[in-house]
Amino acid sequence: MGKYEKLANEIVKQVGGKENVASLTNCITRLRFKLKDESKANTDVLKETDGIVTVIQAGGQYQVVIGNHVPDVRSDVDAVLGVLEETEAAPTGSLFNRFVEMVSGIFQPILPALAGAGMIKGLAAIFSFALGANFQASPTYAVLNAMGDGLFMFLPIFIGYTAMKKFRGSPFLGMMIATAIVYPGFLDGSITAKFAEAGGLNFFGIPFSVPTAGYASSVMPIIAIAAFAAFLERQLKKIIPDMVKLFLVPFFTALIVIPIGFLVVGPVMNIAADLLGDGFIALQGFSPLLFGLLLGFSWQILVMFGLHWALIPFAIMATAQGEPTAILAAAGTASFAQTGAVGAVMLKTKDKRLRELAIPAFISGWFGVTEPAIYGISLPKKRPFWVSCVVASLAGGLSLVLGQQVYQMGGLGVFSFPGYITYEGDIAPAITFALIAAATVVVSFIATWVIGFEDGNVEQAMSHEEAKQAALGKQVVNTQDSLISAPLEGEVIPLVEAADPAFSSEALGKGAVIEPSLGEVYAPFDGVIETLFPSKHAIGLKSNQGVELLIHVGINTVELDGKHFEAFVSQGQEVKKGDLLLKFDMDAIKEAGYNVQVPIVVTNTKTFGNVLPTDTKRVGREDVLLTVIAE
Repeated sequence: MGKYEKLANEIVKQVGGKENVASLTNCITRLRFKLKDESKANTDVLKETDGIVTVIQAGGQYQVVIGNHVPDVRSDVDAVLGVLEETEAAPTGSLFNRFVEMVSGIFQPILPALAGAGMIKGLAAIFSFALGANFQASPTYAVLNAMGDGLFMFLPIFIGYTAMKKFRGSPFLGMMIATAIVYPGFLDGSITAKFAEAGGLNFFGIPFSVPTAGYASSVMPIIAIAAFAAFLERQLKKIIPDMVKLFLVPFFTALIVIPIGFLVVGPVMNIAADLLGDGFIALQGFSPLLFGLLLGFSWQILVMFGLHWALIPFAIMATAQGEPTAILAAAGTASFAQTGAVGAVMLKTKDKRLRELAIPAFISGWFGVTEPAIYGISLPKKRPFWVSCVVASLAGGLSLVLGQQVYQMGGLGVFSFPGYITYEGDIAPAITFALIAAATVVVSFIATWVIGFEDGNVEQAMSHEEAKQAALGKQVVNTQDSLISAPLEGEVIPLVEAADPAFSSEALGKGAVIEPSLGEVYAPFDGVIETLFPSKHAIGLKSNQGVELLIHVGINTVELDGKHFEAFVSQGQEVKKGDLLLKFDMDAIKEAGYNVQVPIVVTNTKTFGNVLPTDTKRVGREDVLLTVIAE
């Protein structure tokens, strides 16, 4: 045991004891526990313990923030824990919170692509509306349509990758399994039609069915299949000999999981869809108001589970036979309620990353593409999602009370308006629905704004001049050596807007964040490398004048274990200002699903009077990033 033996014993005791620890890792500033039951940890006691900066509970980890000497503390904690039996921590929180955490983790990596595809679909709809039938028949429209629809049609393949990763399986195996359920022959119905006269589809004599539109654009079936596949893969790895694991594990996993997907998951989804469809249609005949309220509220939830296909065929059949349908009139309000809620989040949040996601989600929402809004914004924030459901319910009820019906299948969002024009050419119903849609957006926006949502630590940082005034006129001891240059190029944002609360709370010290434009880190002053973490994602330096600086590349990038990073210095090495310290592959890190923000903090801030970030918005390597004010 080392000099942190007392602290190590206290940490293990307050996290619930050795028996409550599933696993332990550390990065350059914190111990990252996975606890079997986080409710057993005494968070308040740990936060008040000498030697602990703070405690953060995020991403399924219980993070005890220590500071730069965390490797020494980790060593003593390991001595207290002994050999851990690696087990998966039990899920915590309500069922809904667990569901949200799971869905958010699965969708987070593909949100930018979803938003981009949604905007392309919107662009195609705009051109189609403005240029008419001739444009719809053009090859340009066909290409645009394919660009926008492709991701949504084959969405299960993308989810197969991220879901398997979430469930600790092999991501590419998840993709392979997903390709089976979106095989083109199932999507266009040709396989089903081929065997219709022979009694339908079966697998070794066991019958099964596929929904009318196959499993294209569905979400929950592949998530359920991936969860089972990841579990089965782990079991097979335990029993299949190492020499043949490489190909026999995926072979048997796919051979077992895919048929079960069709034979069990598919029929269960079909039964649920049929029951819902029959129930909703019966309810529509009993009370249009109640039908509108219920369908408006539940539509987004049905879409998430792929159960909306229980109702869409009824709408398709009705319009194909020249009869109007109220189903789409009640459901059509949901996208506008979602758009209003996301608009409020977009304008109210102080979280820059959340706003960046909200902007394209808000735009695509106007065109009826709400997946980026649901999975990236409102569902993770919870309250905006429920606000949108309630407002959509009220709008759906109002639509049906006013007798709104759709006369022809058309576009989504604002481009659904022409579908409300009657067979006689009366545009009044279309205008009425447009007014309902506008009111839905406004009400949802206001309700979300008033009710609010969790926005993290969003206090506004002081400007450079305000910070100077706050320093009470204290002088810089040595101007040259107290000016810390930017270690890399990029956009400067306040530390309080860092994506990691350990930095945004300034618990580790004051500083700034750089959104890098180049994956290279240089020495910001003359000094020595005090800490270089094995994963190379973070580096600690000390200047010749005693300023201790932490440069942390990315958020949670310790999990990459050095992948995409290259170090050009070693611990204990002396460096000169401008020496190359690290290189990192920004694109690869982003592709792996990690934020590439670079928090830069003076970890011994309390030694000085103040640390002042620059008030410029962008810096190069020769620009001053921080000014250290002496006592």
